[in-house]
Amino acid sequence: MSNYEVKPIGTICTKEEGTFLKLEAEYIPALTALDGFSHINVFWWFSDFDDTQFRSVLKVEQPYKGAPEEMGVFATRSPVRPNPIALTTVEIIRIDYQSGVIQIDYIDANDNTPLIDIKPYTPSLDRIESPRVPKW
Repeated sequence: MSNYEVKPIGTICTKEEGTFLKLEAEYIPALTALDGFSHINVFWWFSDFDDTQFRSVLKVEQPYKGAPEEMGVFATRSPVRPNPIALTTVEIIRIDYQSGVIQIDYIDANDNTPLIDIKPYTPSLDRIESPRVPKW
């Protein structure tokens, strides 16, 4: 099996004045034409949970009220997982193309969290009309 290298494209900054995605200078050109989208999918690294112990956890005790007593991490949104990758859809407030900063409404990441990738949210591809979820 091959190893894969994931290189952060920037950091997530959570400050009193707002939440921002700050890109490394080399990735600023990749923002071109993003301003037509209202939302983006943000891929980020659960860096606070990136160690051998957390990556080896495959089952967790009941994470949600009414859920089964034990669940596999793939059935949860837990940061504890084999590859601590997170995905959050966020609303764009503004884009500063000169500095490579996107202000967003909110993200559940800590300050200085590694930013892995950004993709535009497109309803025709990203929205499921009638998703099924457990009753709990």
